Amino acid sequence: MLQSPKKHELKGRTMINSFKLRTMLMILFELAAVAGFCEICNGMHPEGNMQELCKRNSLSNGFFGLNDKVTDSGLEFNLSYTQLYQQNVHGGLSTHRRAGRVTGSYDLELSIDAKKLLGIEGGKFYILSEGGFSDGIDAPSVGSYFGVNADASGNRSMDITELWYEQSMFDNKLKIRFGKLDLTGGFECRGCPVSFDGSSYANDETTQFLNSALGNNPTIPFPDNGLGAIVHYNPIEWWYFSAGIADAHADARETGFATTFRGDSHFFSIIETGVTPQLDSKNGPLQGAYRIGLWYDPQPKANTDLADAGESYRNDTGFYTSCDQMLFKENADAEDTQGLGTFFRYGYAPSKTNDMTHFWSGGFQYQGLFEGRDNDVLGVGFAHGTFSNKASATYTEDYESILEVYYDMEITPWCHISPDLQYVSNPGGVKGVSDAIVLGVRVQISL
Repeated sequence: MLQSPKKHELKGRTMINSFKLRTMLMILFELAAVAGFCEICNGMHPEGNMQELCKRNSLSNGFFGLNDKVTDSGLEFNLSYTQLYQQNVHGGLSTHRRAGRVTGSYDLELSIDAKKLLGIEGGKFYILSEGGFSDGIDAPSVGSYFGVNADASGNRSMDITELWYEQSMFDNKLKIRFGKLDLTGGFECRGCPVSFDGSSYANDETTQFLNSALGNNPTIPFPDNGLGAIVHYNPIEWWYFSAGIADAHADARETGFATTFRGDSHFFSIIETGVTPQLDSKNGPLQGAYRIGLWYDPQPKANTDLADAGESYRNDTGFYTSCDQMLFKENADAEDTQGLGTFFRYGYAPSKTNDMTHFWSGGFQYQGLFEGRDNDVLGVGFAHGTFSNKASATYTEDYESILEVYYDMEITPWCHISPDLQYVSNPGGVKGVSDAIVLGVRVQISL
């Protein structure tokens, strides 16, 4: 028996409202759990060893004490788990077709101090294994070009995504890293994340912003984790220079040898320099970081103009700049990081070989905004990307923009819960797709 159009429409609205209700109930449940756990951890209901559990830096207390036993040998293990639920409650491609989904990721790290283990002064080995589940709601529900969930990696077993050796020389002023590596992070200058495209406030989807546009600059065609090398030079405290090269065809799930040493190999290269000044304030120095970089990608790329679809170009080149600056510090204690900070990014890529030619993002972070919640973090970020005019047949709108707000609550040193709200304007740059609103809750646990 066929349903009338009105009944069909009513059923559709009921399903959408049901999804929205489940999202709100889940968020409220998480917040209620937070409140109860906070009471326990603050000593209102001390029971058994709960107080000791709440003060640990990791749930298993360093792999049940293993880290303490092997620290003299230079070994340190870390295991973390991130789980996220997101729901598209308005607009986008669909608010009922896979509009709500749970994703998760897990990271196992091993750091080895080569001096303690092998007697090599300034040496370090690092291994990172990553796994996860679910693709998230982007493709079926939101349709965003940027991506509303940078942590979603699909269904994958544990893969070794980083395996490298680093050698420090000249009193740590020069560092050389080579192996299977990630070009988007790992070096600091004066305590600030720098090379490449780093940020103190917008650089980690497991603890900061979830949207990919607020994690890295999308105009930089970073290759997947693969074989490469980085040289980082920090001759004086406030200035640095870095250069990196990596397999442009890399696949993080592979060893990297198949693509790096084949006949038609191409290598992505990037250089970055920057300064890390400190501004004076009554509560101590306000740390900042200001970066500028150039990248080069020699592999052939298709013309973004569908009218010339048969053409391809090599030697793609672009530039970027970014900065972050602490604006206000609550306390004079040098170890206290409470206060207000801001960040900004800009990137350019040629229109004939890239879908997005101009990109910028910016925002704020405040740690310790509320009394008694010194380690909680509020983040507000905005990103805007302009599509290439040569790709107008693919992107019928000129741009995509996103606004994201998150509040990261520290339940214990090893457990954080973050409600998250995103507004996506012109999802995917496609005319006729309405602006989307995405709600989410993230749980991050150091095991």
